[in-house]
Amino acid sequence: MKQPASPRRLAIRAFLRRPVAVVGLAVIVVFVAVAVLAPLVAPYDPIATSWSSIRKAPSAAHWMGTDENGRDVFSRVAFGARASLLAGVVSVLIAAGIGVPAGLLAGVAGGWVDAILSRIVDAMLACPFLILAIALAAFLGPDLTNAMIAIGVSTAPRFMRVARAATIDAASNDYVEAARALGNPPWRVALWHVLPNIVPPVLVQGTLAIAAAIIAEASLSFLGLGQQPPQPSWGSMLNSAQRFLSQAPWLAVFPGLAIFLCVLSFNLVGDGLRDALDPRGRR
Repeated sequence: MKQPASPRRLAIRAFLRRPVAVVGLAVIVVFVAVAVLAPLVAPYDPIATSWSSIRKAPSAAHWMGTDENGRDVFSRVAFGARASLLAGVVSVLIAAGIGVPAGLLAGVAGGWVDAILSRIVDAMLACPFLILAIALAAFLGPDLTNAMIAIGVSTAPRFMRVARAATIDAASNDYVEAARALGNPPWRVALWHVLPNIVPPVLVQGTLAIAAAIIAEASLSFLGLGQQPPQPSWGSMLNSAQRFLSQAPWLAVFPGLAIFLCVLSFNLVGDGLRDALDPRGRR
């Protein structure tokens, strides 16, 4: 007798049946590979200046041209992928580390604990995400690490809200009630029976949050609150390019295109995961 497929295999098959999501995942893999192998991929030192190659158009020697200081744009885009992807992943890990335990606690404990945590989240969500991130980054100081902390703290309420809703939904299932009836303490019920079942929505939220974090990091770097020059960052490259849009448009086109493709790919993968991990969406 043929064994039924496991939920994990069903989710993988459902994800692979969505070609747009698979293409997005392939683009993300390319960006990650470029970021990891940047010293091997980049033909030039990203911070080395050359006064004889200022604002050169794309050519065989410089595939994406050079900037106002004669630095190779392709090399800076490749190394800038490190800052953007690192900021996206680390800030989302910070947000999940804060929001998921808080949401789990609020959903399981209920009562005044849920009320206090929910009011804190409502207050933070009342402030626009990017404004809150800019304020925190300005308070902590201009630095990539501080920018990641600011983005992570600003994103945490979204994870708390998703985790709380998923916890309340999972806590009403029969297997959780059975675990409570057997005398399991609340912490064991939360960690062993509720937490594994809130992972899918948290995972989807994390994928979508990485895209938002990449845009936030680029915005903070554009404002001078993220990666500091001369270290490359897509946002700081756009900031430098705004002065030369008419003379050298490639300075803004290539880092802007990198941000667009990276963010779009994470959003496509997030949509694919949301459909694949939802059993009601499967045929």
